[in-house]
Amino acid sequence: MAIRKKSTKSPPVLSHEFVLQNHADIVSCVAMVFLLGLMFEITAKASIIFVTLQYNVTLPATEEQATESVSLYYYGIKDLATVFFYMLVAIIIHAVIQEYMLDKINRRMHFSKTKHSKFNESGQLSAFYLFACVWGTFILISENYISDPTILWRAYPHNLMTFQMKFFYISQLAYWLHAFPELYFQKTKKEDIPRQLVYIGLYLFHIAGAYLLKIAVLASICVTQAFMMWKFINFQLRRWREHSAFQAPAVKKKPTVTKGRSSKKGTENGVNGTLTSNVADSPRNKKEKSS
Repeated sequence: MAIRKKSTKSPPVLSHEFVLQNHADIVSCVAMVFLLGLMFEITAKASIIFVTLQYNVTLPATEEQATESVSLYYYGIKDLATVFFYMLVAIIIHAVIQEYMLDKINRRMHFSKTKHSKFNESGQLSAFYLFACVWGTFILISENYISDPTILWRAYPHNLMTFQMKFFYISQLAYWLHAFPELYFQKTKKEDIPRQLVYIGLYLFHIAGAYLLKIAVLASICVTQAFMMWKFINFQLRRWREHSAFQAPAVKKKPTVTKGRSSKKGTENGVNGTLTSNVADSPRNKKEKSS
């Protein structure tokens, strides 16, 4: 859906069609309320909970890092407010990508309704996956997870996170939560809703599990998926071999059986024809015919 849809007749305010056409503007106004709340002392404390990350802990400088202290974060119930605010931001970004990128391509390509919805869904997911992969790679490099993988299990369990690590998780949760209202804003077909709900729920389950329970759950999920994939590949290979072994003898025997039957039938027909002709040409039959 575009942020604004030009129409000769504007729908009634707060009607169903009005909300669909202007949902990005409405959400932008709600987000601006939280940002304006930071400007006033009375509302600043409440607005900070929505806009900034909560539960930060400042660790004193150590011998290895004697120049500055380190600020780390852990999770808590206030993170739900932060996720809600960035869910609003995700809805706005979704509408911007839709209007200024995907809608322009749709007008040039003249897709059908089915291809139009599939293209919009694929385009939005592609943009998010690209952004998430680049950001995730940057975190792996900056946090030295690639150069020193022992950080993953050293000093386990890891109850504290860096700023960008926690912000990455918050953004992931906000994006997949924003997908639920987008089903309504994008007028998703009823037959496509169950499929989208399944993968949205799976993403939320895995990301929330990794965020709340860090590396053990994430590792167990990866091992389980690898084991299931290994079992699936072995099953398909075994089935393919059995199918090939069953088809090979059948192909060899089929022409042999056909030739044998045909030759046998030809021989029998030849013998029967010879016997018939011999009986017909016998002297007894000739006398019977002449009489």
